[in-house]
Amino acid sequence: MTQLTGKVALVTGGSRGIGAAVAKRLAKDGAAVALTYAGSEDKAQAVVSDIEQAGGRAMAIQADSRDDQAIEDAVERVVSSLGGLDILVNNAGVFLIGDIAELGRDDLDRTLNINLRAPFVAIQAAARRMRDEGRIVSIGSNLGPRVPWPGLSLYSMSKTGLIGLTKGAARDLGPRGITVNVVHPGSTNTDMNPADGEMSDPQRDLMAIPRYNEADDVANLVRWLVGPEGRSVTGAEFTIDGGANA
Repeated sequence: MTQLTGKVALVTGGSRGIGAAVAKRLAKDGAAVALTYAGSEDKAQAVVSDIEQAGGRAMAIQADSRDDQAIEDAVERVVSSLGGLDILVNNAGVFLIGDIAELGRDDLDRTLNINLRAPFVAIQAAARRMRDEGRIVSIGSNLGPRVPWPGLSLYSMSKTGLIGLTKGAARDLGPRGITVNVVHPGSTNTDMNPADGEMSDPQRDLMAIPRYNEADDVANLVRWLVGPEGRSVTGAEFTIDGGANA
């Protein structure tokens, strides 16, 4: 028996990158895992297949993070299909950059809806159905606490908002033993920001350890927070960025 055996987890945006790594890591430690995806059904089903082939239990749920009802329905489906909910990982996100004078209101709405409103809705829905001693982790960004380049005002605002949401929800849910934390990854080697990409060297120049994260590095930190070792850690921020924000 592993430490998450009997637990049920929901990972939003779990079809690729950090979300896929988190889903697989939690499943490896025994959790039954549901993951949401917006449009990449083939990638989501590939993650489910990988988990099942390794002996785990998983399911994929189509849910656009801009749709409140879709998020709420995903939570209900997890509870009805997998028998409960113990872990929520808010990973779905969008990265839009641009000068603040040039960004459109549609950019504003999309970014805030996916990066901030969706985690609020998911936490709210999960709190109503989550068992006591549950775990909630949101994936923020090291570009929330620190903005090293221009063009990041919108994205950084949305990720900074997760900090306040995390601290407030930690106070609200603490009496039930539910922990709420936020993880701030720095540059992570995914298809969105490859370690050999055009802008990778300027990112490494910021780091104390000039090495990109792998998605598994972030997943391992999330796993620690949602396991028994993290039971007294709540309302906290964890930056994993090679010291870029040091």
